[in-house]
This record gives sequence, structure tokens and C-alpha cells, in this order.
Amino acid sequence: METKQKSHGQAQVVTKDKKSWMSFKVGSVPLPVYLILATLIFITGYLQQLPVNMLGGFAVILSMGWLLGTLGANIPGLKNFGGPAILSLLVPSILVFFNLLNPNVLEATNILMKQANFLYFYIACLVCGSILGMNRKMLIQGLFRMIIPMLLGMVSAMAVGTLVGVILGMEWKHALFFVVTPVLAGGIGEGILPLSLGYSSITGVGSEQLVAQLIPATIIGNFFAIMCTALLNRFGEKHPEYSGNGQLVKVGNHEDMADALKDNSGALDIKLMGGGVLTACSLFIAGGLLQSLTGFPGPVLMIILAACLKYLNVIPQETQNGAKQLYKFISGNFTFPLMAGLGLLYIPLKDVVATLSWQYFVVVISVVFTVISVGFFVSRFLNMNPVEAGIISACQSGMGGTGDVAILSTADRMNLMPFAQVATRLGGAITVITMTAILRIIFK
Repeated sequence: METKQKSHGQAQVVTKDKKSWMSFKVGSVPLPVYLILATLIFITGYLQQLPVNMLGGFAVILSMGWLLGTLGANIPGLKNFGGPAILSLLVPSILVFFNLLNPNVLEATNILMKQANFLYFYIACLVCGSILGMNRKMLIQGLFRMIIPMLLGMVSAMAVGTLVGVILGMEWKHALFFVVTPVLAGGIGEGILPLSLGYSSITGVGSEQLVAQLIPATIIGNFFAIMCTALLNRFGEKHPEYSGNGQLVKVGNHEDMADALKDNSGALDIKLMGGGVLTACSLFIAGGLLQSLTGFPGPVLMIILAACLKYLNVIPQETQNGAKQLYKFISGNFTFPLMAGLGLLYIPLKDVVATLSWQYFVVVISVVFTVISVGFFVSRFLNMNPVEAGIISACQSGMGGTGDVAILSTADRMNLMPFAQVATRLGGAITVITMTAILRIIFK
């Protein structure tokens, strides 16, 4: 009887393991389905028979990005330091560097990413959807709550980072615009890509070349932001008088804006998402139209326009919900595939490695340390807890939403996500807008 029970128990374990393996997902599909589809795409690419159009391009970046993103999210240690983004960017670049991908694969990707401008579509959906989908109360009250430490931190970090760069032998323009600014730009999707487009329209340099120069600072900055957050959390445990144990403001809970974490975009509605597509495309086109009238970069003007419309609350709620749902769909399914495409076409490994030096690391560290320190010390004059304010400030130098999650999870303060989004999105948008304007003045 005991033997039968034991055997039955073993069978249950085996069945459970089998179900677990079968239900494990790579990206948005179960592992067995992914293996079949990815194998088909790999064989077709190996035989150089991939269609050189958007279909072939999507097949390449989806199969590659989902795999690398899933691996990065499941590797112990690395997953807490932006692993999915790092692998999705670096592995394709390494494959290209060692000529392990044939021209057919690169041509199909090129059609999608460059000629079809999927990069622009991603930017429009992500930026417009994130701003329009943001809780309006958080946008207004959070801005007033965080604006002082955020701006002081940005200005101080830019000054310190540029000064450190000059002391270490860097040209001040390079240190400010290509090392310091990308650390504070708010991530890759919402920051680096619009920033590269803005720089490109001003300087005439290709955006792909600019992305390759800007991304390393963002990735390295995210690493140090996570490390500093861990140290801040430990400091708060040893000195509880500086910590709010997850409470940013020292007054009542009603001012914590925890309700801003709730997703009010409603149940998934395909038609609403269609409206979100039209809204994102229209705002991007409006940005381009304003660029022709003002000469200011269209992607940056798109950010300003979206923020103004959200602040004035003139867009119907269902349209805002559609933009938010589109944002969730695009960011949830295409972020790491897009990064894989960037790695294949926009990040020449030789150029990236050439930008790295010990001076580069020191400048990035000085930026991250300064922005966190300013948030920590200024918060005491604004009735905020220093540890929590420092952690929120660290999000200014993270990799967008991915960086926010990694930073806040390191300190076990996920309830601060609304404030982190204010620091990342609005702080990043302010950085992109301001530095693009300054570059335009200097370039003239």
C-alpha cells in the first residue's frame, strides 16, 4: 500500500513537472509552440528564404527578442539588473559582430526597422500611450510633489557629471550630451530613441549612430542606480529615522496616491486599441507638422503636445483608455523584440566598446550618485522621507519602466511606483526636451 502511494506521488510530481514545462511561456506563447515556430523561422533564415518585408522582419525580431527577454528574466542575479534588456541588445549585436547572421535575416530586419519605420511607430505608441494613460491626479499632484528634488537633481547631476568629465579629459559637449544626458533621459523607449531622433534632426547624424552612442550610458546608469538603491535600503534599516518603510510623504496615507497604481483603462477592447493607434499616429504627425513650423524636433514636440492634452483633459476618456491599452500591448509584446532589432542594426559592437573607458564609468557613477544624493537631502525640507525620496530619484537614472521595477523591487518598495513613473517619465521628458533645445542653440 505504501509503495503504491509512493508511486502515485511520484506520478503526480512528474505530471506536475510536465504541466509546468508545457505551460512555460517564451514571450507570449507556450514553450512547445515557440520551439516549433522559432525552428521554422531559423531554418528558413538559414536557407536565406525569409521574405524581405515586414513579415520576415517581425518573424526575426519576435523570435529573437522573446527568447532573449525570457532568458534575461530567468537568470539569477542578472534578472535584477535589467537582464532582459541587456541580453536583447547585446546578443544580436554580438551575432552581427562575429558574422553569425546571413544577409537575408539582416535585410528582412532592415525593411521593418528602417524602411517601414517600425521604430517610429513604437515610439509614438509608447510615449503617447504612457502619458495619456497616466493617472491625471498623479501627473498633477506628483509633479508638484517631485518637481523640486527632480529638477535640482537633474541640474546638479548634469553639472557634476560634466565637470567630472572635463576633469578626466572629456570634451564638455560630449560629456554633457552623450554621457550625462542619456543617464537621465528616462529609459530607452521613452528617452534614448526620441533623444536620438531629436539629436539627428539637429546635427544631421544618423539616428542609428546616435543610439549606439547613447545607450551604453543608460545601461550602465541602471546598474549603478540599482546598487545605490540596495545601499539606501540597508541604510534605512540601520537608521529607521530616515526611512518611511515605503511611505514617501511623512503625512497621512491619503496623500500617498497609492490609488494611482490601479489600472483604470478597463477590459481589453480591440476597437479602443484601434483608436489608440490613430491617436498615437496623429500626435506623431502633429509633432512633425509643428516641426515644419517651428524647426523644433517633431518627436519632442509630440511629448509636449501629449502632456498638454492630458493636463487639460480634453481627450475623451475612452480614447485615453485605448491609448493606454495600446501602450500595454506594444510594451508587453514588442519591447524586447525592438531591442533585438536595435542590436542587429543600431548598435555596432565595435563602436559601443570604443565608447567605454574607466573615465566613462566614473562620469556615469557621478551622475547617478549626485541625483540620488540631491533627492535624499532635499526631501527633508519637503516633508518627505529621505530614503524613499532617494530611491525615487534613483529611478531618474534607470532604464524606463524596466528600471523602475528593478530599482523598487531591490528595495521592496513597489508601492512607490506612481512616484517612480513621475520621476522617470516626466523627468525623462524634461531632460529630452531641455537638452534637445540646448543642443539646437549650441549647434547654430
